[in-house]
Amino acid sequence: MSKFFSFQWHITDDCDQRCKHCYIFSENNCKTLDSMNWEQIQDTFYNCLDFCKVYDRLPYFYITGGDPILHPNFWELLKLLKSHEIKFTILGNPFHLNDEVCRELKSLGCEKYQLSLDGMRETHDWFRKPGSFDITLEKLDCIKKAGIRAVVMTTVSGTNIEEIPDIIDTVANKADVFAFARYCPTSNEKDTNIEPLRYRELLQLCDKKFKEYETRGCTTYFNRKDHLWTLYEYETGTFKLPENVEKDMIYGGCNCGNCHLTILPNGDIFACRRVQNSKVGNVFADRIADVWVCEMEQYREYSKFEKCSKCELKAWCRGCPAVASGKNGNFYAADPQCWK
Repeated sequence: MSKFFSFQWHITDDCDQRCKHCYIFSENNCKTLDSMNWEQIQDTFYNCLDFCKVYDRLPYFYITGGDPILHPNFWELLKLLKSHEIKFTILGNPFHLNDEVCRELKSLGCEKYQLSLDGMRETHDWFRKPGSFDITLEKLDCIKKAGIRAVVMTTVSGTNIEEIPDIIDTVANKADVFAFARYCPTSNEKDTNIEPLRYRELLQLCDKKFKEYETRGCTTYFNRKDHLWTLYEYETGTFKLPENVEKDMIYGGCNCGNCHLTILPNGDIFACRRVQNSKVGNVFADRIADVWVCEMEQYREYSKFEKCSKCELKAWCRGCPAVASGKNGNFYAADPQCWK
């Protein structure tokens, strides 16, 4: 069990983009924008600290939205984190960043700032808005100059899978970290439109590119984030099953139910933001420490995984339950892109 516990905290839905694959607007384009007020933010923060005290964990916050910088109490929240010596990562947009903003973020304890690239210029701007691709690349330098690690995340779907190698070439030696994860279908879309072997081909191609860049001394860390990397590396011999492991112990794979949860601007607690039906409580009414041992238990029943429970990699992989859930609503269903 990780000493750290991560809270993905959406403080506001307010955003100056309407991305086509955004979870906030995927179900209802007329959604009212939720946002926590300052009192709710403080109560939520201390609720999180209470949880960590009860379970002897160290808190880590991923502050996001919407675009969190648009929240009127954004800077007050960062100062609150600073006063408790808690570092954090921002998941946001590039549009409101400049040298002064980035320096202030760094002074308050921001370790990483994550931006998205979901294709090359035409595709990315189609997903988001015109000009977004160029300004995203421009602001990577702004973030790094302030001493903050610049992270680029790509959401892979059937729409952009062919462009992933070009994205890698674009961000190599520009971003400090690059990773990709698969698009989780919503209730209106039931498939990522990627066949399992096609996804394996992508991992193989990316693995080759990553190793070529690493051999040349590339400064970008290529984070093999998707848990199906474990299956790929098991097959290629990079990952070997450890000896003397405890039976029924979980050593890796999806963090849902282990060391992560999500808090939305309306206070709803989700086991995972990418699992659409995973609400387990509300931070305004519930003590997170109680939710963790009650409602969250349903996401730790590893024998229920329909396919993974029979696999020798169960303790380290399990694919992405969020993608499985997006397809048929079943958290424990087989990962649609698993080729094993």
